[in-house]
Amino acid sequence: MARTRSKPKIVAENSVSTAKAAKDATSAKESLRSGSSNTLSGMFSQVASVIAHWMGKPIAFLLALAVVIVWAATGPLFGYSDTWQLVINTSTTIVTFLMVFLIQNTQNRDTTALQLKLSELIIAANEAENRFANAEDLSDEELEELHEELRNQAESTLGALEGRRAAREKKKAS
Repeated sequence: MARTRSKPKIVAENSVSTAKAAKDATSAKESLRSGSSNTLSGMFSQVASVIAHWMGKPIAFLLALAVVIVWAATGPLFGYSDTWQLVINTSTTIVTFLMVFLIQNTQNRDTTALQLKLSELIIAANEAENRFANAEDLSDEELEELHEELRNQAESTLGALEGRRAAREKKKAS
């Protein structure tokens, strides 16, 4: 009976600590968001996120397509002049130039978030090697050595698995 009583306490303690951890994570996230929006970099990140989000929607493509169609339709009106061509060339160049920075910002943010999530999983896994948690900080040579080491481990694991399968198949056949 003592075990039955202690289990609900542990569950209650775990649910309280889980709720507290969730609350701490939420408040940390809110403080990061509120603190980062006050800087120029934070404002750029927010604007870049919003623009990247909307540029990835079908309506953005349709709007760009409509602009090109209107531009092409006005060709005869302007006699397909150099100025008419310059309008679309300049417009697309400017949009492309600005979008490069937005895409790079989005990629950097996504890569950093992914690395943080993977690092957390590696650190949380009991049997994982924590040296992988900061692999993004290694030099190219160190990454290549680590890759080769893991490739060798994978090949030896594959060999062991194939050996087990062959033994199992042999056992079934006899």
